Amino acid sequence: MKRLIANILIASYLFGIPAVVYSKTDAPVKQFKSYASKTNKHDKVKDKAEYVNIEWWERYNDPILREYIEKALKTNHDLKAATLNVEEYYQNVKMQFSNELPQVVGGVAPAYVKMPATTHSEWSFVAPVLVNYEADIFLKNRDKTKSVKKLYEVAQIDERACYIAVAAAVGTTYLNVVRLDKTIELQEEILSLRQDIYDLMLARNKEGLTSTADTVKSNKALVAAQSDLIELKKQRSKFLNQLSVLIGDSPANSESLKRSNFDEINLLSDIPSEISSEIIMQRPDYLRAEKMVEKAGIDVRVAKKEFLPAINLSGLALFNAADIGSMFTTKNMLWALGAGAMMPLFTGGRRIANLRLKKSTYERILHNYYQTNLTAIQEVNDSLVAAKLDDEKLKRTQKQFELEKSDYGYNEMKYAQGLISKLDLIQHRENLLVINKLLAQHKTECMVNEIGLYKATGSKI
Repeated sequence: MKRLIANILIASYLFGIPAVVYSKTDAPVKQFKSYASKTNKHDKVKDKAEYVNIEWWERYNDPILREYIEKALKTNHDLKAATLNVEEYYQNVKMQFSNELPQVVGGVAPAYVKMPATTHSEWSFVAPVLVNYEADIFLKNRDKTKSVKKLYEVAQIDERACYIAVAAAVGTTYLNVVRLDKTIELQEEILSLRQDIYDLMLARNKEGLTSTADTVKSNKALVAAQSDLIELKKQRSKFLNQLSVLIGDSPANSESLKRSNFDEINLLSDIPSEISSEIIMQRPDYLRAEKMVEKAGIDVRVAKKEFLPAINLSGLALFNAADIGSMFTTKNMLWALGAGAMMPLFTGGRRIANLRLKKSTYERILHNYYQTNLTAIQEVNDSLVAAKLDDEKLKRTQKQFELEKSDYGYNEMKYAQGLISKLDLIQHRENLLVINKLLAQHKTECMVNEIGLYKATGSKI
């Protein structure tokens, strides 16, 4: 009996810091460690294509644009971080769920023992197994798991929002690059025309047909056109750098990015006159706010259950033997079962304050939910108004361009008949190019508005 008691004391001392321990709570950690060497269960690009509604982008009839969006889904680092964030919350759910299960700790403790009033010493082997389980009859731990699971669902919604935002950013940036390609091409032609005007003005000034003031004015227009061209190229370089980063490439190679001809990109013509409220309710921010309200409600329920007692069941199995071969036998086994109900009687008002805190948090999150609903409706309406009015503006600019084009055709005939000078014809040509630049800008604004509506509806348009 003395040897048994000594071994129990030694095991208790040793197992304060056990050398070999097995616990069910380690399961999420083990999966997390193997997670780095395996494909993330949430990292499936084909599934993520549903987030961005890849079919919607095909309506622009630009395979290069679709290629860039698909590449961003695979290589964009913000998207990878968002996916890893989902995995982190998934592991948090598993860690919290482990609290609903029995906790088992076991191990082996060899000891070399010499008892008092004896002249000999001997080896002893102790193998304790401890089991502890909180009987969740009030479902407090279950509610805590539900609360953490809501954060996991929020992380999934945030991931979807990130994918939609990156796809919209890729589309907007790419369209601006293509528009600048077109604008730079037109600006270079304008610059060439202004160079011709300046050369003509110089020649006429030498012959006394044009004043020096008019010559200086044409020179100023030439310098302004050169500055405008430099500014446009600077803007294009910035957009190309942004596009490179969005698709996961180095900005050092941005100038080599391929793109389509601006005139070949389709302008969407099926902008809806109104958006169903069901679509608005599928927006990521709306769904996120909804999940946060649900989580806050669960947290209030958990705070109420903190006033209830905690019922714990415990078990101990201790195997003790002088040699390890005979350790796991019934005659060398000591076991015990126990149960207890514990409830804090005085905590200085902590539980009451915690309940009031959770209720206040719930009310605040509820108001955020209502505000998110209003903001969602506003953003969709703003996108619809911008799309409709800019479409009207584009049609007016298109009509203005057609009129300017016809006028230029008449002036070409006048020039051929000798009714106007070459200088006059060049100026009419410049007016046509300026309107063409404006037309490209307005067309791009319409396409950007379409992407804005796509984003405002959570890609469900």
